[in-house]
Amino acid sequence: MTIVPRAVSRSGALRHEALFYHGHDDYRAGLYAFIAGGVTRAEPVLVVVPRPRIDLLRDEIDTVSDGEVEVRFLDMGIAGRNPSWIIPGILHAFVAEHPATRVRIVVEPIWPERRALAYPRCVQHEALVNLALADQPASILCPYDAVGLDADVIADAASTHPVLIRAGVRQSSAGYGSPEAVVDAFNLPLPEPALTPSTLLFDRAGMAGMRALVTALATEAGLASDRVADLRLATNEIATNAVVHGGEPAVLRVWAEPSGMVSEVIGTSVLTDRLAGRLPASPTSEQGRGLLLVNHLCDLVDVHTTDESTTVRLHMDW
Repeated sequence: MTIVPRAVSRSGALRHEALFYHGHDDYRAGLYAFIAGGVTRAEPVLVVVPRPRIDLLRDEIDTVSDGEVEVRFLDMGIAGRNPSWIIPGILHAFVAEHPATRVRIVVEPIWPERRALAYPRCVQHEALVNLALADQPASILCPYDAVGLDADVIADAASTHPVLIRAGVRQSSAGYGSPEAVVDAFNLPLPEPALTPSTLLFDRAGMAGMRALVTALATEAGLASDRVADLRLATNEIATNAVVHGGEPAVLRVWAEPSGMVSEVIGTSVLTDRLAGRLPASPTSEQGRGLLLVNHLCDLVDVHTTDESTTVRLHMDW
């Protein structure tokens, strides 16, 4: 079937909706309708879902696209492995690629097989979409497995999406809350490592020693050399912020987990900007690039703030 595109439109602001699906057929039907609707309106479409879901969708979507309107697929398990990178690296980037038209994006950041450690960052991501892209001409649909996910996950989805779709019926979400309140609710203390980490107090004069310790421990643990370099660079960015903007000294902790290496910086500066590291850097300013780079490099970035400190934990998978 060939669908003839209609006139290009960029009108309107963000639409952010959750689709609660029950099984593969429901998944395909809901997303097919959304994607086909984009093609008919000449709206470029980006589909960012786990690899098995791409395989479910691709053949059917190929019958919709005639090559005139872009339909692009990305594996969420790779492109969006760090939830904090999804907004700047995927969503904003796709909108910026198409400045003359409205876009449609399917984003599935939470699925049953995703590691539980990433869940708080995923919920914060969903809440922050409503702030970071509020004035952008984008329609974003987020599928949720209503069978495979726990009831509290579905409730959290209702709190982060203004509109919900169940069995083809679209309705306002009674549970939708303030994005800021949701982000703050998931600003939780980070779990302590199972093994005692290597710890270092450092100040500006000790930055070289801090980098050397990260390099030595990650190399000794068997992290690939390019990943060691990324972890060192990411840790250096966070450590620099800690000692420049907070009181000295700051604390570095490094340890290995089954999934990879972890480095953590605890400083006395308090990060108050909920969107820090989630927005594209301004081309006219050097500010706001450090945490953005860190989100790009790492597989998961955890941030926990209190009234007196900020803890940033960086995960680099094997």
